[in-house]
Amino acid sequence: MAGHSKWHNIKHRKAGVDKKRGKIFTKHAKLIQVEASLGGGDPDMNPGLRAAIDNARSDNVPMDNIKRAIEKGTGEGKDAARIEEVLFEGFGPGNSALYIQTLTDNRNRTIASMNVIMGKKGGKLGAAGSVGYLFERKGLIEVESAEKPSDEVQLQMIDAGAMDVKFEDGVIEIYTDPQELMQVRDKLKEAGIQTKSANLVYIPQTTVAVDDEAQALQLLNLIETLEEDDDIDTVYTNADIPDEVMEKFSDS
Repeated sequence: MAGHSKWHNIKHRKAGVDKKRGKIFTKHAKLIQVEASLGGGDPDMNPGLRAAIDNARSDNVPMDNIKRAIEKGTGEGKDAARIEEVLFEGFGPGNSALYIQTLTDNRNRTIASMNVIMGKKGGKLGAAGSVGYLFERKGLIEVESAEKPSDEVQLQMIDAGAMDVKFEDGVIEIYTDPQELMQVRDKLKEAGIQTKSANLVYIPQTTVAVDDEAQALQLLNLIETLEEDDDIDTVYTNADIPDEVMEKFSDS
């Protein structure tokens, strides 16, 4: 499948403005709630929470929403509920693997929803361990840019701790060791490089070509439908889909 940023941009072009904003706000609130429950509600003492807040602010999430999410995570807020990150594994069209990151307060509800979507859209949930080994966790820092970074800028990024640097669809993707994500982000800022977001992601170690257009479009529709579910944060796949098929899906 195309790079992380290309799929992200396609999703945003296809989504309606109000629907997109609501989904983004819900996602950030859950991420903040998870980080606050794990490491406390003080962002100065909780790097994960600080990153979650920074990412939310970059998507214009109101401070009132952020404050409520922190209070829910620490158990101070009204109607506080335990949100947890749960990873599920599955299969899609074209022999593709799916690694599904969820943020949920009810696993049974989430599993039931995924089974319904999978049944309708051509996928299937798998057992624990069925595809997870195909993916590697990495840090991903995104920097908006109109052009590919110069050799000098790429060298700055590597000096800051980047493991790999890619450019696609107006975004520089900087991959890091997952344990060093925030450290690298802070070094980039010190070097004058303004970052858009910093997240932990799952990257396929190898890819599977899905060249059949019908299967590729079916897979993209499956992923899109899964990610529309409020409990599902991100669906990762090892599918390598041609750019022209991605664009066709974007225009549909």
